[in-house]
Amino acid sequence: MKKNNKHIVQKVALLLGSFFFVLNVQGQELETYIKEAVKNSPEIQKFELQYSIASEKVNEVNTLPNIEFAVGYFVSEPETRTGAQRFKVSAKQMLPWFNTISARENYVNALADAKYEDIVIAKRKLMASVSQSYYNLYANTAKQTVLVENIKLLDTYETLALTSVEVGKASAVDVLRLQMRQNEMQQLLEVLRQQFLAEQTKFNKLLNREKAIAVKVVNELKIPSEDFEITTKNLTLHPELLKYDKLYQSVEKSELLNQKESSPLIGFGLDYVNIEKRPNMSFSDNGKDIVMPMVSVSIPIFNKKHKSQTKQNELKQQEIESQKQERFNSLETLLDKAVNDRISARISYNTQVKNLQQAKDAETILVKSYETGTIDFNDVLDIQELQLKFQMNQIESIKTYYLQTTNINYLTQQ
Repeated sequence: MKKNNKHIVQKVALLLGSFFFVLNVQGQELETYIKEAVKNSPEIQKFELQYSIASEKVNEVNTLPNIEFAVGYFVSEPETRTGAQRFKVSAKQMLPWFNTISARENYVNALADAKYEDIVIAKRKLMASVSQSYYNLYANTAKQTVLVENIKLLDTYETLALTSVEVGKASAVDVLRLQMRQNEMQQLLEVLRQQFLAEQTKFNKLLNREKAIAVKVVNELKIPSEDFEITTKNLTLHPELLKYDKLYQSVEKSELLNQKESSPLIGFGLDYVNIEKRPNMSFSDNGKDIVMPMVSVSIPIFNKKHKSQTKQNELKQQEIESQKQERFNSLETLLDKAVNDRISARISYNTQVKNLQQAKDAETILVKSYETGTIDFNDVLDIQELQLKFQMNQIESIKTYYLQTTNINYLTQQ
């Protein structure tokens, strides 16, 4: 019996050694998932189509006004010296002021440039969402692994308790307590498995694929010894802020177009009047048709419309500047929070490492006390609960660190 007890004690020590969260790098790289998501994303395809539509509008505005044709028939034919007028045909083409069409093209191109930033923003957000979901899956899998190991450890403790009951060192109540603790942990394990399936569906839909496809995550994530340098200069180049610059430029182009459209329009035309010959008369111009070239000018004398448009453009620019400053403040706040939360995650992680080591020392003391016949299974459950808590907190710290790193990358990457 003593030999069997020593064997069980050694098994306990080996299982406790596996508690400490050591992961091996395996599985598919996160970058591969991100590339697949960007390639298949219907949202990005939507913004790309919107950008294509905006770019195509250049051809729409690069046109002249329609040529005007008119045909008239004289019901009562007016007489002229050369004969009666029968019908009239006219054509007229209005031309915008010099460089007006170029101004329209520049304005439409500016709108397309602003629309392009939507594609960049959508890609960044998608990359962040895929990364965050991936880290959630990692944390869930890691917690499941820890629970499985803890359940195995409790099985070993249960064997110890049963052996102790046989020799009168423990009561049946101790065994029941261990079994109840196992039930609780099994319940938590099942809940985690269901949460994993829900997160896996979210992840697969971000990649625009079937929800049931199995997702592989790495077996190891470690907090690096040092963090990369972060500067607010990169924040000023964020596409959400660059979009406001592009919108501001589009308003500038809109005002240039407004100035051009407030200029006169020049028209060129031609009138043709059909003349019927006068009967019983002979002279050189008898029945000669009339051809009359024309030039016209359309002058916007009452130009309140263009003055109002100029005022609106000035107000739009002020609005865009305010929106940009407001968004910059929000992004800067998010960045500062992400940086500080990541520092807190590192602090928490280091604390859990110390706590786990101390819990291991306490467990070693318990194992030695078993050899002297003074083991207390209440203490066993307390230490096991503390170990599980520290392990779960350690996983949460790692997850938080990488989630906040994802937020920082979204805000500062160029």
